[in-house]
Amino acid sequence: MTHQISSARLSLERIKEIIDNKEKLELSPESVKAIEKCRKYLDDKMADIDRPVYGISTGFGSLCNITIPEEDLSQLQYNLVVSHACGTGETVRPEIVKIMLLLKIQSLSYGHSGTQLITVQRLVDMFNADIIPVVYQQGSLGASGDLAPLAHMSLPLIGLGEVLYKGEVRPSAEVWKEFGWKAIKLQSKEGLALLNGTQFMSAHAVWSLIKCERLTAWGDVIGALSLDAYDGRIEPFLPLTHQLRPHRGQIETGKIFIKLLEGSKLISREKEHVQDPYSFRCIPQVHGAVKDNLRYVRSVIEAEINSATDNPNIFPDEDMIISAGNFHGEPIAIPMDTLAIAMSELANISERRIFRLISGHRGLPKFLVAEPGLNSGFMIPQYTAASIVSQNKGLCWPASADSIPSSQGQEDHVSMGSNAATKLVRVVDNVETVLAIELFNAAQALDFRKPEKTSPQLEKILNDYRKEVPFIDKDTYMHPLIMKSVDFLRNEPCPVSI
Repeated sequence: MTHQISSARLSLERIKEIIDNKEKLELSPESVKAIEKCRKYLDDKMADIDRPVYGISTGFGSLCNITIPEEDLSQLQYNLVVSHACGTGETVRPEIVKIMLLLKIQSLSYGHSGTQLITVQRLVDMFNADIIPVVYQQGSLGASGDLAPLAHMSLPLIGLGEVLYKGEVRPSAEVWKEFGWKAIKLQSKEGLALLNGTQFMSAHAVWSLIKCERLTAWGDVIGALSLDAYDGRIEPFLPLTHQLRPHRGQIETGKIFIKLLEGSKLISREKEHVQDPYSFRCIPQVHGAVKDNLRYVRSVIEAEINSATDNPNIFPDEDMIISAGNFHGEPIAIPMDTLAIAMSELANISERRIFRLISGHRGLPKFLVAEPGLNSGFMIPQYTAASIVSQNKGLCWPASADSIPSSQGQEDHVSMGSNAATKLVRVVDNVETVLAIELFNAAQALDFRKPEKTSPQLEKILNDYRKEVPFIDKDTYMHPLIMKSVDFLRNEPCPVSI
């Protein structure tokens, strides 16, 4: 399958399809025309203009007042890319870098960036051949765009840097030789068009949102399993309460739980206890708040990925070149921080339900094992979950609350959105593990409720889960089982959606 790059709105669902189905990209005639028109305008304009234009005929950042001779403009762009490739730390996972490529192509295709057609086409070629530049997590302030990581993404265009190709990290020049590609000679403005932009931040946000929406749906399913395993009450999920506080996510969560638990013998049996702890009783309020935040963050990120975020912006029809601030990451830095907090709360309440399940209450054995004492049972998986949610609390300190001036004060306020982005990915991975541990515990607890059963829908999930993770009757090596539980969440289709 082939996806055509155009001005049509790019959605998270479409990005997921492109990545999952390994679709190829091609530039639409509309995009080709826009790119070529902008480049021609820029070349013609620079031949006649009698003043310096930032980043095109000047230096960068605080060097913006230094005019560069015309014969050095190509060297200026080359120097920009190589000098800004200062990333450090861990490498970015390949699936996120591939999204970076897609988003950069989309942004350049609008015809407001001044790139050559061959430059954009080479990015398309790299995407289609699954040639993934090696990009590092550290180095961007999320202000003048993601300068350092986008420089690493762009190095292969000029025959430098390293790429991941067919499972092996290699110098890009070697791979280029195999494909018969030549290094591109960047023209005026091109290095700036490549490096100015929010695609590093945005790619992390897109990847995280796709995963968050799946995990939030699984959070409801796993929460329903735990509710039945704990012999919980259905009343907190009934619609009458939520009509009095009509937050959309809260209402939706109540409906989802009622549907998931329809036909459950456990939920409908008479209860000895009057009410449940907050970790069960307040699921609609907590899970619902996460859903509402997800919707907000999605709206912001989808606006971002359909934008031109480099600088300066070129407007051929209006005969204007405007140096402004579309590369500043603040519009998405704050939402990424709030998403990390929201997802952390999904894990926080999950860990509290794990704690309740192993506490030896409501007819369940201590630590969910038949012979506690001789066996530690599910004691330590709760420790693991507690450790993870504690780490998340540190990761949730908002990166966007910080700013450190750079470039001799010319760039005097920065978003730190790149740090928000990389922290968000870590939080999301942690949430996945905590939910997997809760599923591990809930399935064990429900086996102790037999012969009584939960709902037919949840019983099917349990049966599928038991094909991967067995009931634990005595102490065993737990780590592989937790990892199998994680894999189950990653690979098994979730029966509900948000």
